Amino acid sequence: MYITVEKEYIARIPPEKLSGDYDDAVKQVAKESIEGKLIDLTEANYQNKKAFIISVVSVKTVGEGTIVHGDGGVYQSIRYKALGYLPEMQEVVDGIVTSVKEFGAFVRFGPFEGLLHISQIMDDMISTDLTNQRIIGKETKREIKVGDKVRVKIVSLNLASASMLDSRIGLNMKQLGLGKVDWLYQVKKEKVK
Repeated sequence: MYITVEKEYIARIPPEKLSGDYDDAVKQVAKESIEGKLIDLTEANYQNKKAFIISVVSVKTVGEGTIVHGDGGVYQSIRYKALGYLPEMQEVVDGIVTSVKEFGAFVRFGPFEGLLHISQIMDDMISTDLTNQRIIGKETKREIKVGDKVRVKIVSLNLASASMLDSRIGLNMKQLGLGKVDWLYQVKKEKVK
């Protein structure tokens, strides 16, 4: 789910950016420092959760900047407003299959990537074809491959603040209304007939 995040941050404005417009330098440094990062949320509704910052919308300086002896930069307190993405348990998301492994497929949704384990794909015996990067149902002959659009549900979530690469997200697409998008359209057409 997308949310608006309002937080305070201390931005270090390097000396080479101090010769121009100070407010522009602060905004630029804030965007470079905050966008694309996982941050801990402290708001009452989202305590103990993390959000991925997509875009900083506004930046306001708070007070005057501080100069530290031996450092040519200025440390400026700011208050920023940003657009963030907060994945939640049981959330249904659309994604794209990015790779197929012996144990399942990786699916990218928004800025995150999750594992769709072979046990969570379909109620059918499954074989993996790593050469062609696809997973095939033995009886149904349904397949998913790299580049396919899928609708999945988040069933496990462990976001690490240190790095997006350390985050673990488990996905499921066995339930009604989930699966490869082409399968969902096919079911819809069959019901119309």
